[in-house]
Amino acid sequence: MARESIKARERKRERLVAKFAQKRADLKAAGDWEGLDKLPRNSSPVRLHNRCKLTGRPKGYMRKFGISRVTFREMASAGKIPGVTKSSW
Repeated sequence: MARESIKARERKRERLVAKFAQKRADLKAAGDWEGLDKLPRNSSPVRLHNRCKLTGRPKGYMRKFGISRVTFREMASAGKIPGVTKSSW
């Protein structure tokens, strides 16, 4: 499980990206690269990293569900994810 500070930092980045998204798009359309330089670095969407919403694990992230593979397996086995069943043949 990731430290709480790392998860908080990622949430802060997500808020900054959402806050400056429109301003960033306008500056890019106008070609104002100096104006883009003055925006906070963490407002760039490139700096975001996909993390599990429950544990904060950075690796093994499944985009469709927003959680890591480990958490997905636990929840699927417990029947907490609708429509997902363990395969058998």
